[in-house]
Amino acid sequence: MKKDSGYNTRQKEIILDYLVKNKDKHTNVQEISAYLLSGGSSVGTATIYRQLDKLVESGVVRKYNFDGKTGACYQYIDEHEHCKEHFHLKCTVCGKLIHLECDHLSGVNEHIKNHHGFTVDPSQTVFYGICAECAGNK
Repeated sequence: MKKDSGYNTRQKEIILDYLVKNKDKHTNVQEISAYLLSGGSSVGTATIYRQLDKLVESGVVRKYNFDGKTGACYQYIDEHEHCKEHFHLKCTVCGKLIHLECDHLSGVNEHIKNHHGFTVDPSQTVFYGICAECAGNK
């Protein structure tokens, strides 16, 4: 028996709605699954990955693979998307991901390209360390 394609569309819409509401952060499948469960929708992780892959393919969502140890993160790309233009900070204690827009680092890409012949993708570049909140708790 063929599944109702409307069900997959509804799932995709719910997932996209969550991503739009959280467009200022990177989210993962576990967070999306918890959101769906809290709204009364029990959706398997394989289905969530499948829907996310469709959204990535359509260019609506960006997928990030940062360290090879943790699962991928996803982020909705709005019409004023600028995440590819800045670096990221990831706290090794709490896992928080911070978008770093810093004038001091604006020339790093140029320097690396001009002096080292390498083009950096800022959207995939992450500095690891401890955020201010976690540092304050120690």
